[in-house]
Amino acid sequence: MKHFKLLVVFFVFTIAVSCGQQKKFVTYKVKKGETMRVIAKRLDIETKDLLRLNPDVGRRPKPDTEIVIPNKKLTKTIEVKEEQKDAIVKDTIQKKDIEKVQIVEDIDNNYLLHAVRKGDTFYSLTRHYNVLKEDLLVLNPTLSEGLKLGTIIKIKQRIEDEELDEIYSDTISDNASVRVALLLPFRANVFDTVPSQDIFKNRTLPNIATDFYLGAELAIDSLRNQGIQIDFTVFDTEDRNTKINELILDKSFDGKDVIIGSIYSDETKKLASKVKVPLVFPIFSKAQTSFSSSKIVKTSPDKHLYKEKLLSFVSNAYRNENIIIVGDSTATSINEINQIANILKQHDSINEVHTIIPHYGYIAQERFLKMMKPVDSIIPVNNWVIIATENDVIASDAINSLISFPDPPEPEDEDEEPEEKVNYDVKLFGFNKYDNVTYNKLAQLGFVYVTDTFVDESSLAARVFNKQYLEKNKALPSYYATRGFDVTYDLIIRLASGKNLYDTFKDGISYRVESKFDFNKRLLGISQNKGLFLLEFQPDLSLKRIE
Repeated sequence: MKHFKLLVVFFVFTIAVSCGQQKKFVTYKVKKGETMRVIAKRLDIETKDLLRLNPDVGRRPKPDTEIVIPNKKLTKTIEVKEEQKDAIVKDTIQKKDIEKVQIVEDIDNNYLLHAVRKGDTFYSLTRHYNVLKEDLLVLNPTLSEGLKLGTIIKIKQRIEDEELDEIYSDTISDNASVRVALLLPFRANVFDTVPSQDIFKNRTLPNIATDFYLGAELAIDSLRNQGIQIDFTVFDTEDRNTKINELILDKSFDGKDVIIGSIYSDETKKLASKVKVPLVFPIFSKAQTSFSSSKIVKTSPDKHLYKEKLLSFVSNAYRNENIIIVGDSTATSINEINQIANILKQHDSINEVHTIIPHYGYIAQERFLKMMKPVDSIIPVNNWVIIATENDVIASDAINSLISFPDPPEPEDEDEEPEEKVNYDVKLFGFNKYDNVTYNKLAQLGFVYVTDTFVDESSLAARVFNKQYLEKNKALPSYYATRGFDVTYDLIIRLASGKNLYDTFKDGISYRVESKFDFNKRLLGISQNKGLFLLEFQPDLSLKRIE
């Protein structure tokens, strides 16, 4: 068969499709290969304006994603061979290559919008946008009938330059199959002769291992019910750095898609040098900062990320507040609060930051008052106090000083008018929650802190998990049980997509029962979860997620 080289002339032509004129906005289904930039160009609008109209959609939306576009003529550029022009034009017009779009009501540009897609739930929307279901119902009365595919709904009033995270969409490929190894130190060799009722008394490790396993087991059950074939093998690593060597020599992990464990950092490093699949470190350890292998996936954020999260919020929210940083008397703490002050001063408007440390182990209230600005000053200023010490006694002492302020002294002369009490508006910030301080005190100060866990007990996901766990184990889940569920579920559902686990980290953030997984894969380095919440105490002692 002869092969001929043909000189083919290409040219570009456009097909204009009218989208109706009676409404300002319509929905449009993204085609394969289209980006927001391409669509915006065809609409003759700025890409940033199209992104603002679709805040929950990234720059490269997946095919069939429904987006909101201005109701104007949309042109499509098609590249064809000269000799195929007539046939393609005729075929394109007949098939209406750009599908008919759904006409929607006029939309107020002052609101963030969301096109309801397959898999959306009230829980996923409230988690993503940090709003209440009640707020969505007020803005969208038709939601009382449920979420309807393709409906454009208002989420909340738009905040200038607000950036929204891309949320990972759980997908399960056909005939999805995942092989998982879970490594936990049950130490059955030690507790084999111990009465069952005594195993968990005053022993932290057995409780952690058992609870994590029970949570992971529930995740496996849930995922199997969704049609995923899971080969789930549990290994007892027994005493530290003993059984793990035997498992490595026996090649027990060959053929696995992912390994969850060990919970010991030194064992994890040893495993990383011997296995070829992702190795998941499931809980937090201070030693995790020493990890360097590209195979390791850290599921708990490093502590320095807590500081970055809070300081970023303070800098972005700053509106001429008076900032005071509280530390302790150690050299480490003094260096820390000076670093924090310098970071905050990098903000264009923050020129002054006060720092305060104890004298003789105590911070007198008078020292606070000299730094604080009163409410009734000529220009009222809020006082923002950042607790930057891990010393619970100093933190508790400082909080007590900020709760109540002294009344002015009684006048010596009866005819003399008493001084008015000076009031101060104080808001408290911290890198973690202080369990030795009552919630009532923290609520009085509107305490804002960073945490890696947050659960909305009223959410469907939390209610279902708690119910199933209680039915199966006759007890409510502990922190480690929920952790076992969240870590196991997130990893397997990502692998069930058919993608490489590391590639799924680029597809967005996932929220599970009480964990947020925002993985960042470093080039030639480990994968780090940056998922943190910012919570604020409300006057009724409840917690509100503000980020």
